[in-house]
Amino acid sequence: MTGNSKEVAAAALKMAISRSREEERVFKEQLREEEIWSAAVDFGGETVQTIKTIIERAVVAAKREFLIGDTHAEEGAVAGATHEALQQIIPKALGLNMGGKIGLARRGDHFSVAVFSAVGLLHLNEVAVGLGHRALM
Repeated sequence: MTGNSKEVAAAALKMAISRSREEERVFKEQLREEEIWSAAVDFGGETVQTIKTIIERAVVAAKREFLIGDTHAEEGAVAGATHEALQQIIPKALGLNMGGKIGLARRGDHFSVAVFSAVGLLHLNEVAVGLGHRALM
């Protein structure tokens, strides 16, 4: 299957909004039946300081779950898609803390990253979602 960017993006979002590791595992199995490979990883911290960590965690998770290989181009695509997703959240999050989950999905040439995050201080949080996509060859 070569993929469909909309379906792969929806899969990344589904992984990002999963509420537990068990739910994540169930989603992952369901997506595999559709030939979509997926992963998710948690993050949290002060926004500016956390950006680099979020991008690194996305690349490591994509490699750990075999969504990508060890090529510079594939690692760069994951980093770029993650950065794109974060750019949609950062204006709301500057100067605040953010924490949540990164969802990753791939089918064929299509790769998507979804970032689902609480943004704020203490228990006063907003919710933000960002989505990035790249085509991998």
